Amino acid sequence: MEIIKIIGVAILAVVIIIIIKQYKPEFAIYISIITSIIIVYFVIDKFSGIINLLNNLSNKLNSGQEFLKILMKITGIAFLTEFAVSICQDAGESAIGSKIDFGGKIIIIAMSIPIISSMLETVIQILP
Repeated sequence: MEIIKIIGVAILAVVIIIIIKQYKPEFAIYISIITSIIIVYFVIDKFSGIINLLNNLSNKLNSGQEFLKILMKITGIAFLTEFAVSICQDAGESAIGSKIDFGGKIIIIAMSIPIISSMLETVIQILP
């Protein structure tokens, strides 16, 4: 089970970070980043499986294909933004993390405009 590996790596990293902070606190962020990369490596094959499934569904859809691609990109942006914000917060740079979060939200809203406008057009067509 991947979750046991993830939890094990995370607990080990926390213990190492606690020990390292006593002697060389500047190295704690490096351990945090390396741990994050290891955890992403553990789940990347599951993520690629999800992407393949969504691509297969997208190929079966005629009109919703571009919307599914947009939703996949939005989901990717949300994951990457959260990852970057967490790293900034671990480094003690919450201000930079909040700016990344704000930027990610603006990009997500901008990318979702075609979906929102299509939904509004559909609602307008349904209403008398």
